Amino acid sequence: MNIQTPPANCPLCPRLVGYRETNQGANPAWFNGAVPSFGPLDARFLVVGLAPGVRGANRTGRPFTGDFAGVLLYRTLIKYGFATGTYGADPADGIALRDCRVTNAVRCVPPANLPTPAEITGCNPFLTREMAAMPRLRVVLALGGVSHKAVLRARGLRASHTAFAHGAVHTLPDGLLVVDSYHVSRLNTNTGRLTTPMFEAVIADILARLT
Repeated sequence: MNIQTPPANCPLCPRLVGYRETNQGANPAWFNGAVPSFGPLDARFLVVGLAPGVRGANRTGRPFTGDFAGVLLYRTLIKYGFATGTYGADPADGIALRDCRVTNAVRCVPPANLPTPAEITGCNPFLTREMAAMPRLRVVLALGGVSHKAVLRARGLRASHTAFAHGAVHTLPDGLLVVDSYHVSRLNTNTGRLTTPMFEAVIADILARLT
């Protein structure tokens, strides 16, 4: 098992294994596995989402690729220079990340897009080791409250150390900046909880902090 990335057939969470096998049976051409991170390990900026979407990253094998969430995320990263290319909702679209890496708190797709607390805890060592393997890491963008807590845990802190709040910037004891944003999910954008200008403001602020 890779120090940072679980194997595609990761056996750690029985419920997720069962769901993966169900998806494999119904859609054998899909990726159907623990989705690896995307982007360079020497990046200063890490985006942490919740978990792969069943028809998104679980299908394509690249985080935030293939469903609506990736449209807002990658188009915004391109706009602010953290990626080059054109997002085509396909790992072959040619997008390249610049000084940025994208991952999820939970690497396997969960039923109803909602991992259990035990699954979040079980997958956290991979996030812990991945962040430790990024020598230039300065800013982490946590998409949603679950990701916020996962990042804190990965740095050895209690979930209560800082509270999630959209647009908030938290300086951890080791100097790492954790920036919060509502998740780029279709639910949040359709309801207006997260708008394109709101998300762009968060990414613009991160760029300014890294410049």
